[in-house]
Amino acid sequence: MAKPKILIIEDEQKLSRVLQLELEYENYETGVADNGKDALRLIEEENWDLVLLDIMIPELSGLEVLRRVRRFDEETPIVLLTARDEIHDKVSGLDLGADDYITKPFQIEELLARIRVLLRRPKAKKENNEDLTVADLRVNPSAREVSRGEVQIDLTPREFDLLVCLLQNKNIVLTREQLIEQVWGFDYYGDTNVVDVYIRYLRQKVDKGFEAAVIQTVRGVGYTIKDLEQ
Repeated sequence: MAKPKILIIEDEQKLSRVLQLELEYENYETGVADNGKDALRLIEEENWDLVLLDIMIPELSGLEVLRRVRRFDEETPIVLLTARDEIHDKVSGLDLGADDYITKPFQIEELLARIRVLLRRPKAKKENNEDLTVADLRVNPSAREVSRGEVQIDLTPREFDLLVCLLQNKNIVLTREQLIEQVWGFDYYGDTNVVDVYIRYLRQKVDKGFEAAVIQTVRGVGYTIKDLEQ
């Protein structure tokens, strides 16, 4: 059985070397790049099972590498490595298609656990062609189209996935941890306020200006979309 291949994109040489040694000890095959241009070339030329991507790298930033990669590769798991601890950076990375992030300094055991979770994840989710509806809100998962009545609504990929998750669990209250796991696809229970940020984005687009608000907060628990007659 072939070893999983992990690309390490990190310009801090000591950290890069430590990650390489730890991953190879865990029986992963590794590759290394220390700048954005080399990283993009390696991702384009070779197949990787997972990418560790530092945000602060020279030539092309980690976020720019992520943006370009997701134009041609939507499936390879990408974990952001960052010294930043601002929610904006995390949201930006996740919205561009990152699967997880971890803030430096971190414990190698935690990173290895997240890698294992992502490598166990199915490569692609089965598409559901059936429309999801509540009140005058209609979502077509396969076409990724959203409307309220006659109004078409444009959502980012992460906003869309969050809305679909809520609709697929209609009338069920989901905790922030459940939404993190189901929408972002990883077991990460740290900064669950990422969910609050995205709920706020969704409400601005899906509820604001319409007669009935479909996204409901259950204080102390999480969020839900309920049939309005209930």
